[in-house]
Formats: sequence, C-alpha cells, structure tokens
Amino acid sequence: MRSDAVKKGMQQAPHRSLFNALGLTEEEMDKPLIGIVNSYNEIVPGHMNLDKITEAVKMGVALAGGVPREFPAIAVCDGIAMGHVGMKYSLVTRDLIADSTECMAMAHQFDALVCIPNCDKNVPGLLMAAARLNIPTIFVSGGPMMAGHVKGQKRSLSSMFEAVGSYAAGTMTEEDVHEFECNVCPTCGSCSGMYTANSMNCLTEALGMGLRGNGTIPAVYSERIKLAKHAGMKIVELVEKNIRPRDIMTEAAFRNALTVDMALGCSTNSMLHLPAIAHEAGVELNVDIANEISARTPNLCHLAPAGPTYMEDLNAAGGVYAVMNELDKKGLLNTDLITVTGKTIKENISGCVNLNPEVIRPIDNPYSQTGGIAVLKGNLAPDSGVVKRSAVVPEMMVHEGPARVFDCEEDAIEAIKSGRIVAGDVVVIRYEGPKGGPGMREMLNPTSAIAGMGLGSSVALITDGRFSGASRGASIGHVSPEAAVGGPIALVEEGDIIKINIPENKLDFVISDEELAARKAKWQPREPKVTTGYLARYAKMVTSGNRGAVLEL
Repeated sequence: MRSDAVKKGMQQAPHRSLFNALGLTEEEMDKPLIGIVNSYNEIVPGHMNLDKITEAVKMGVALAGGVPREFPAIAVCDGIAMGHVGMKYSLVTRDLIADSTECMAMAHQFDALVCIPNCDKNVPGLLMAAARLNIPTIFVSGGPMMAGHVKGQKRSLSSMFEAVGSYAAGTMTEEDVHEFECNVCPTCGSCSGMYTANSMNCLTEALGMGLRGNGTIPAVYSERIKLAKHAGMKIVELVEKNIRPRDIMTEAAFRNALTVDMALGCSTNSMLHLPAIAHEAGVELNVDIANEISARTPNLCHLAPAGPTYMEDLNAAGGVYAVMNELDKKGLLNTDLITVTGKTIKENISGCVNLNPEVIRPIDNPYSQTGGIAVLKGNLAPDSGVVKRSAVVPEMMVHEGPARVFDCEEDAIEAIKSGRIVAGDVVVIRYEGPKGGPGMREMLNPTSAIAGMGLGSSVALITDGRFSGASRGASIGHVSPEAAVGGPIALVEEGDIIKINIPENKLDFVISDEELAARKAKWQPREPKVTTGYLARYAKMVTSGNRGAVLEL
C-alpha cells in the first residue's frame, strides 16, 4: 500500500509513534489509509450539511475495512461573494483547493481519497487534485437545495437576483422582494437550479467519478446519507482494484461529459472547469470541440434558469443516468469506459429509464437538436466566447445593436438600474477577465438586472469575465483574448455595432481592418488593479478563459 511509506519498517517507527498519538491501533495500521477531504464550513449554505455527509463516508470506509482520516478544503459561496470585491476571490480558490489537497495527500501518503465538495469551485478544484494525484478517488457531494416557493410557484436564487432588478424597474414592491428573500432558498444544499455547482456535480457522474445520484439527490434526503456510506465503502474496493482517476478521466470520458453537458444545459462555467480538469489529467480539451459535440447532441433539459424545473425534479425523473440512457439510444456516448463503480457506463445506466418526459425530454423530442452551450468566434472573440444557448430566448439568437461599453461590472450595473440601457443595446463589460479582474468575476448582478427590468429579450451582454449558472439571456462570457492582454474587446468603442449570431457561432463588431489596426496601435495596457497578495500572484500566472484559466508555472 502507498501508506506503507509512513507505516512500515524501522525507519517509520517515528511515524508510527505519531499515529499512536492519533489513537490508531495496530490493527488499523494494516488497513488502507483513506483521506476524507471535507469542504464543510459554516458560511456556505451548500456546505452546512457536509459534516453529516463526512460522518457517513467515514462509517462506510470503516465498514469496508479502511481507516478514514479527515482534512479540510476551503469553499466560497458565490452568491454571498457576488457583486463586490469578494467575487474576485471565487474562481481563484479552485487552484488553492487543488494545491492544498495535493499537499495533504502527498505529505501523508494516503492510499486513496474521498472528496466531499458541493459548491462552484471546490468540485472542479478537487477533480483537478484527483487527476493530478492519480490515487484512487471517489466523489460524493452534499447535494442540491430544494426549490423555494413564492405565490405557489417554484423559485430559486436566480429569481431572487431578478427580483432586485424588478424592484429597480418599479414592477416589484419592497414587500414583494422581501417575500422572495424569505422563501427562495429554503434548505441547505447547492442552489436548486442547473447552476455551476449542480452542473459540476452532475458532470462528475458523467465523467465516472461519482456514484449514481451524486449530482441530483437533494441535500435534505436521507438517500444522500446512504449515498455517502456507499461512497465510503466503494473507495476501499477502488484501492483493492487499483482503479485510479486517470483510468477513468480519459479523453473519451471528457467527451462524454461535454455531451451530457449539452443535453442538460449546464452552466457556461463548465467550459472553464472541464478543460482545467482535463489539463491535470494530461488530456488536451480544446473548447472548440464543444460546437462539434453540440451539433450532434440534443438539448433534453430546461432546468432553472432556462426553464421551470429544478434539481429535485431531475432527480425524480431518473437523474443523470436517465439522461445518459436517452443519449445512448442514439449512440452519443462511449459506454465502454470504466467508472468508480468498478463497472462500465453501459452497466451503470442499464435500466435507468426516463420517468418524466416533461423534465427529461425523450431523445426524439428534444427542446432543440443542438446542445445547451455554444462557443462563438469572430473579430470580437478570435479565440472564443461562450453562451448558454438553451437559456437564450429565440428573438435574441441573432442580434445586432450598439455597444454600451463599461470597464468594470459596477459601472454597468449603475447604468442598467438607472435606465440608461435600452432595448437593442449590447452591454460590453471588460477588464474583468482572469488577468484583468483579476479573478474573472461572475456577472449575475447585471444579467439579473437586465432580466428583472424586462430587457432580457432585447439586450445582450458580452464580457471577458464569466457568468453564474443562474444567468440567462444573451449573455456571452469568457471572451478571449481578454481586454487586459489587448484582445479586441479592449478596442470596442461606445456605439460600435456588435453582431451576434448564435446559430452560426459568430461574434463580431463592425469595423474595418484599418481602423482595428489603428485602435490596436493606440492601446496601452492598464495598471494592475491589485498589486499585492494572492490575487496579484494569480494574475501573473493565469491563462485565458479559452484555456480554462489554468495557471502556468
């Protein structure tokens, strides 16, 4: 066993003395040492139940003959961090989580890991660590929140942000907003729509790194505790069989994940996280293949914010495996791949039928014949821009309008809420990319303000930052190259006509080659917004959004 490096032989007598200090018995010293990566904290609603999940995992490990040892991972609540300097610290934690998990696993020579994440960055951060370490690893999340209810309708966090926009537009009272405030987030768990956390937990199943239900069983269900126990038991089996993350997270597995992503209509943040995880697994995952996969993958689900259904509904309809079974009817998945169950995808999804065709559309009756995400290119985004196509209203699939240019999120929000943005406009928010932000903030506040003010079907938003999975509308993010490195988005001027064509995957602004060259010649890099601390180091090392915002040494 790998842990023999700290348990066996005369040279390890000092190490054993420290295990004695932990209360480990001689019998335990002969068993696999399993690291339990617990992302529990008391500030993130999606994590407040992870202490119970962790205890269940430990019980499962012990039942199967392993020795669980818990250590922590940090997590940021994107909702609480939204709309202020805190959002600069969200994406950057993905790498802190991966790095700190690597440190703990290597320093203590664990035989395997059980990773217990739930929210936006610690799911991909821990998947990155798993791929990097390549020791047997299994994931079990804390599960999604139940939907809230306001005036007899299911609601979620995106409804809350849009309510603030409606209040600014004068279509909601303060009392209305307060009713939303008190009811849209009724339980612990990751927010109840197909936002980033739930997207990544579902894609963990699609990759083969989590057991059935990892992405969809609600946080408050007792079934989630049973899932955690089974994950704890299964990790000991993975040690015995030496099934490791890079055996599972192959190039074919990432293509499967992208296919499921398109069918589910996941958050555009998946286009940052999947390439970053693949990078750690030694797999080249160019976001350009997203359009190739989207072209052949029907969109089967419209969960909030794209539609009126929620994670609890997807779970009741059969979950991720039922979606995969629909996709397999047309041969859209490679089902011969091994997973953490010790079985293949084909074995896993056999018999997992679609129980509700209103939640999971049958493969021959999809919402659209193409997938939920599109990668756009053009003279405004030579490398890429990303949009959640499944959450765009039909009238905005092709749009042309004047640029309204802002160099930070705050200025754009002020303009939107003061009524200075009108139907037809294209809001451009730049210098919010991985380097320019730094940290690539999510733009949920401006997209929600646009929707809440009744402009969701007439105003587009383009940014080198990114969007929350709770965003909807013609919201195009990850524009690369970003403004901070002189990308064309830095050269757009107020009033320039921007042309969006999502069906043709195009994003351009109307400008002659000569004028573009002249603007480029005049452009000067901005002074860094942050010059000290972790954000300053991050800005120096981070790559562009189209590469997954991975760090380069």
